[in-house]
Amino acid sequence: MTADSAQGDGRVTREDLEEELRATTGASDGSAARHSTPLALVGILFGVAVVSLAWVLGRRAGRLRSTVVEVRRI
Repeated sequence: MTADSAQGDGRVTREDLEEELRATTGASDGSAARHSTPLALVGILFGVAVVSLAWVLGRRAGRLRSTVVEVRRI
């Protein structure tokens, strides 16, 4: 709390809290919000690729292991 913003009765104002928070954390330039969308898109695409690959490999393995049974009437 600076001497200019301190009131005589010792109350802490909203401006005092905001000023101290900005001084502590630094001014936000929005870099986290700017990078979150591309990062989420990459994560979603990676997840879709993994699920698709698992489906294709599982389908192929199922075809190789499946038994074909022919039923003929005599």
